[in-house]
Order: sequence, then structure tokens, then C-alpha cells
Amino acid sequence: MKLLDKYNRINISVTVVIMLVTGVIYYFTIHAILTHQVDKALVVEEREVFDYVQLNHHLPQVFRTNHQEIIFTPADSRVKRKFIDTSYRDTKEQDLEPARAIITSVMVGSQLYKITVIQSTVETEDLIGDVFLITIVLIFILVIALFLSNRLILRRMWQPFYTILNQLKVFNLAEDKTVASVPSSIDEFTELDQAVGIMATKAKDDYLNLKAFTENAAHELMTPISVINSKLDTLVQTGQFSDPQSKLLNDIYNTVARLTRLNKSMLLLTKIENGLIHDQQIVNLKELLSASFYQYEELLGSLNIKLVTQLTDCEVNASLLLMEVLVNNLLSNAIRHNLPGGSISVTLDQQQLRISNTGKDGEIDIERVFKRFQKSSASEGIGLGLTICRQICNNYGFALQYQFNKNSHQFTVNFTVSE
Repeated sequence: MKLLDKYNRINISVTVVIMLVTGVIYYFTIHAILTHQVDKALVVEEREVFDYVQLNHHLPQVFRTNHQEIIFTPADSRVKRKFIDTSYRDTKEQDLEPARAIITSVMVGSQLYKITVIQSTVETEDLIGDVFLITIVLIFILVIALFLSNRLILRRMWQPFYTILNQLKVFNLAEDKTVASVPSSIDEFTELDQAVGIMATKAKDDYLNLKAFTENAAHELMTPISVINSKLDTLVQTGQFSDPQSKLLNDIYNTVARLTRLNKSMLLLTKIENGLIHDQQIVNLKELLSASFYQYEELLGSLNIKLVTQLTDCEVNASLLLMEVLVNNLLSNAIRHNLPGGSISVTLDQQQLRISNTGKDGEIDIERVFKRFQKSSASEGIGLGLTICRQICNNYGFALQYQFNKNSHQFTVNFTVSE
């Protein structure tokens, strides 16, 4: 949930609760005040009856109006004076209405009478209802006003934050673009803008330094490797060697070749991760796979590995170099981890490329298979082939997946990944 939405929900919810509680308190307060006013009117009527009896020594004439009634009833003993809520039947429409009454007693000569003065409170109740309705309408209007003001005013206030966030989303260390400063009248956003600018500048400087170091290191490393290869060639041409010496020279050759592959792979991986390869074009994967099969034909024959293919035309917009690396690494991995006399199955269609091979081991840990330098103990590789494949797929939005199915290792490159 976005911050503005969460703030709106909390703000409006708290406002509604406060207004409802205030409305209830307001309702009971108004009710108590108006009830007190009715009670005062009843006391006035009571006092008039007392004054009339004292002056005339008999009860006043019993009368009844549309909203008031006085009842005299003979009583055996004095009645405790009290106010009660009751009902009253309207003389015109004969409807029962809420009412308030005072009960007391008066002595007329030797006879004691109970006095009941009833005052209709229907107008009071209507007034209270109108007040409560107005309160509810005000709450509704206030909620709408808060929602609109929060949506318009707060969104405008937070606009610098969203501008900075959008710049960070598209920020790329490999590009020349920088994070532009976003002026704001809010101190927190100004501090955020300054911090982001400093961070972006430092990250770009660090990236450029690391890029220069990597390129220089790779270049400088190739020089001693070339010298070692040259010296070994010269040494081999100097004369005959014993079997142990020949074995040592062969081990040195293999180690230097491995070091060369490692250097090239690390440099390629760095370029891929930093987006330094931009030569995109339409690549026909069927033709690319056919060329790779031809290159590995002799190796497959020497290992007696059967190759089964099912290829249809498939074109992707990518770097030809990276697609060659992707295909060759997957095929090389399938050959290296295969069994003598095993098989490799390659299927290509418009949606995916699937390469399966029989293997020596069971299912591989999916958490480790794509990590750098992860390989089996018997492998002669450098442990970067699948890592490079995963990075290439990530660059172009492909999905590289692994699964173990029917005693075969299966790697699948999905070209169309659903969001």
C-alpha cells in the first residue's frame, strides 16, 4: 500500500470516529439541555396550579391542549414529586408522541389530589433528530473534503519524492545520465535530494574506478599469460623430455589455458553485468545452434554421445556474441556433465530453448547451480558458464530454469516470460 493511501485511510478513519463520538456526545448533550427546558416549563405549570389552589381553594378547570395535558386524581397519600418520560396522544391526529411529565400532589380543603402535568416533547425530539442529521451530513462533507484535500494537496507535496524515486528507478551506472536535483520547499525532501545526489555521484565514481581496474587487470593479466605460453612453446622446442617432465609441462599448459578461460569469462561477466555490450540485432537461434552442433560434432563422436534435435525457426533481438556464449555454454555444460554413450536432446521453438542431457549425478541444488564457481568435484570447468548464462538471460528478460526429469538434467530458456 502506498504511503498516501495509508495516510488517507488512517486520517479519514480517525476523523470519522472522532466525529461520530462527538456527534453522539452532542446528541445526548442537546437532549439533556432540551429536556431540562421542558422540565422548567413543567415546573412553571406546577407552580401555577399551586398558586391557583391557594388563591381560589379549589382545583383549576381540567384542560387539554394539542401538546399539553393536566390531570387531577384523588390520592390517599402524598405523592413523591418526580419527572418521568412518558407518551402523549395528540388531540388532532391521535398519534402517540413522546412526552415528559411531572407528578406531584396538592391539598384542596381536606382532599389530597395527585397532579400529573404532561408536556409533549415531539418538537424537541424532531429538533434533536434534525441536529443529529446535520451532524452526519457535516461528517460526510468533512470526509469528502479531507479525502480531496489529501489527494490533491499531499500528492503535490510529495511530488519531489516521486520525482526522485522515478530517477532512481531508471538510474544506470553504465550511462552518462546523472540524477538531476529536484528543488523542494520541504526540508526533508531537500535533504533526501542532496543525499541521493551524493550517493549517485559516489556510486558512479566507484563504478568507473572498478570498471577501469577490471579492464586494466584483465589486460595486464593477459600479458604474463601470453609470456608463459610463449616460454612454454620455446621450452618444448628445446629438446626431448622424460615422461614425468612431459606430464608436468602438460599440466602447466592446462593450467595456463584454464587461467586464460577464467580471465576471459570474468571480463565477459563484468561487461554483461554492467551492460557494456550493446550490439543488438535479430539473431536466428536455429542457425546459431546448427553452427554450434558442427563445432561439437567431433567431440560428441569421441564421447559416443547421441545428439537428438528438434528445431524450428526462432529469432530474438539480442547480441550475437552473447547468444553464441549462451548456446555454447549450455551445450558445453551438457557435454561436460554427460555420460559416455549418453545423449543430449535439444528442442527449439518460438517460446523456449530446452537442452537435456543424461548425467552422472542426481538432481542439482537449484540454489547453487547458478552461483559463481559452483561445480562438481569432477568437473574441469571454471564454474562460471551457467552464471554467465543466467546473467545473459536476465539482461534480455529471458528466464533460465533447471529441473531434473527422468534421470536427465534439463535447462530451459523461456523467451516469453509472463508478467
